[in-house]
Amino acid sequence: MNKDNFALIMAGGVGSRFWPVSRVEHPKQFIDFFGVGKTLIQSTYERFLRICPPENIFIVTNEIYTDLIKKQLPNLDDNQILAEPIMRNTAPCIAYGSMKIAEINPNANIVVAPSDHTISDIDGFVAAIEQSLQAASENDCLITLGIKPSRPDTGYGYIQYMENTLPADQQIHKVKIFTEKPNLELAKSFVQSGDFLWNAGIFIWSAAAINNAFSKHLPDMYDIFHLGSSVYNTAEEKGFINNAYLQCTNISIDFAIMEKADNVYVLPTDFGWSDLGTWASIYDMAEKDYVGNAVIPSEQVMMFNSSNCMVNVPEDKLVILQGLHDYIVVESNNTLLICPRTEEQSVKQIVADVKSNFGNKFI
Repeated sequence: MNKDNFALIMAGGVGSRFWPVSRVEHPKQFIDFFGVGKTLIQSTYERFLRICPPENIFIVTNEIYTDLIKKQLPNLDDNQILAEPIMRNTAPCIAYGSMKIAEINPNANIVVAPSDHTISDIDGFVAAIEQSLQAASENDCLITLGIKPSRPDTGYGYIQYMENTLPADQQIHKVKIFTEKPNLELAKSFVQSGDFLWNAGIFIWSAAAINNAFSKHLPDMYDIFHLGSSVYNTAEEKGFINNAYLQCTNISIDFAIMEKADNVYVLPTDFGWSDLGTWASIYDMAEKDYVGNAVIPSEQVMMFNSSNCMVNVPEDKLVILQGLHDYIVVESNNTLLICPRTEEQSVKQIVADVKSNFGNKFI
């Protein structure tokens, strides 16, 4: 295993679209949605154990989740948990992680990935990451993984790529343009064109390449975190970071770097990826019965004349459903959500309404 390979797993989101199961104090990355005995972040961590030495895997998260991280990933050293004092999107956490890792190993090659994705073809995922890490170690480039689209989905961003490839790897293409979530007609044209990929939000680069990119395209943020070079991986790091984050703008790595840099490449991949952004994506990934019901767990849920439903309830809860079709039924902490699967996007508004009427009691 290459000692220069590092992983930075982003685990700071609150997962509001999975309310009421996912809540601010216990968001979706810490939940076992499929009843497999592993949470999403545990599964992500295990995937990277095949790519990096365990001491080279770092988790960046909101400081309120530090204890959850330690509980679910007990083998991590405290120095491998990067605690953010406030949420500031993906650019600051990547700048922080990349500069901290560079102080440990200036020759580091880093893969950055969210903690809440699912991968069905682990071997394919590992192969794609290792291929990209090798390319990143040999070229001054920023690589992202693109997923070959199986349908015109309006819930994902898209990446258009060109024929141009890296000289040493003919499978890794130059990126032409990033496009935000399109409408359905545009998504259909993207899929038909054959040169668009879903943006998986997984990045691979050398520490030197990404830090140079920050210096060039987001110099203010580069200066903020570069000032900490002498205190990273010491007792003074936490105090420095608490102050640094107060100075950071809220900006994603896509807007800050990827859409501006001229050395961005993409590897088209297909390894059974889902970003689990909605209950619909959980339904798509879950095992279903012969009438399309996905029930997690299933021991005490009885369904009669019901089909194509997503049901997620506590193990000790007896649930009986009759005459329900194409619905989401979710219960957690004595809060019950029932809504049509076709209207799932309204969950975000439901959460906002609950917060408006009841404060944070149920959020």
